Amino acid sequence: MDQTPELSSRRRRLLIGLYIPVTLLYWISLYLYLPTLPTYTQSKTESLAMVGTILAQYGLWQVVTRLPIGIAADWLGRRKPLIVIGLLLSGVGAYIMGTAGGAGELLVGRAITGLAAATWVPLTVIFSSFFPAGDAVRATSLLTAVGSVGRVMSAGVTGTLNKWGGYSLAFYLAAGVAGLAIVALLPARETAHPPRQPSARDIGRLITRRDVLLPALLSAIGQYATWAVPFGFLPILADRLGADDVMQSILVSLHIGVMTVGSLVAAALSKRIGARQLVYASFLILAVGIAAAAAAPSLPLVFVAQFLIGVAIGISYPVLMGMSIRNVDNAERTTAMGLHQAVYAVGMFAGPWLSGILADGIGLRPMLGVTALGCLILGLAPMRLVPRR
Repeated sequence: MDQTPELSSRRRRLLIGLYIPVTLLYWISLYLYLPTLPTYTQSKTESLAMVGTILAQYGLWQVVTRLPIGIAADWLGRRKPLIVIGLLLSGVGAYIMGTAGGAGELLVGRAITGLAAATWVPLTVIFSSFFPAGDAVRATSLLTAVGSVGRVMSAGVTGTLNKWGGYSLAFYLAAGVAGLAIVALLPARETAHPPRQPSARDIGRLITRRDVLLPALLSAIGQYATWAVPFGFLPILADRLGADDVMQSILVSLHIGVMTVGSLVAAALSKRIGARQLVYASFLILAVGIAAAAAAPSLPLVFVAQFLIGVAIGISYPVLMGMSIRNVDNAERTTAMGLHQAVYAVGMFAGPWLSGILADGIGLRPMLGVTALGCLILGLAPMRLVPRR
């Protein structure tokens, strides 16, 4: 990506220093309540299919909004206003869920946080603009690692917050953190890039590019697994094996923490080993991890499974995201990133929704086994079609 010529090296360092804590706070606001959200949701409804439907709202609304947000950002020539709106929605959604009296309000609140999560589109692109064009994978890996640190910090205290003030406390604090992120972002002055009026022809050409679309489809498979297992039904399996709220919080923190390490590994090895090889390895590890969860007789093996899944997603997620934009012109990058994240959000929606239906129909463990097999086949087969450069 071409850098904005008006930015000096000092200015770039300053902006990087501002956007890193904003990214940290952004993900804390979205994840502070997440480890026990499935069990909190189950306390409002006995149907696993309904639990899956509520959890799926987070991904559904990202499917709907991420590509339009990318198009809008390129059209306006600015990304910061969209980031501020997303932070505001994160706080509103968290508050609604914290005060929910039933499943319907939870569904609405989770949908709003799904809209907020679409902010990741302009946030990743504006951060990548501070780096040279050839460092797209490194930039997205670095920002993903920062986000993972925020998720670890937040997920690690969820169980303790529940003990102190019940489920609602984590939601209220998440709303406050979103407000703090808005304040932290205010000093970051954005240099506008030339507006690009959307063209159906140009968008159609972009979204059908193999080097843009295939990484997005592979990311959708990874996100399906993530939201079906670590952030979906693995906490419920752990609950059945005797894990309390604190243990569930530690379980999710382990996954996110290992994701952070995986992202840093991807950033370090992306040029030395190559993106394709990293993606191949990640899907093999992912399938093994989910299969281990399906067969886990006790909590220790559940933690091992969570570790493996975290390694796999930590590697594949930033690599595929960087692959999807590294050959795209600066003026179209937010649109390309919007497409990438909209496509993988299909997996975020389908993961908890379809796995909830499957779990109701065939059982929780068989659902995990089917998910492992699907990730192995669908994750490895398309890689040979991805352009090598």
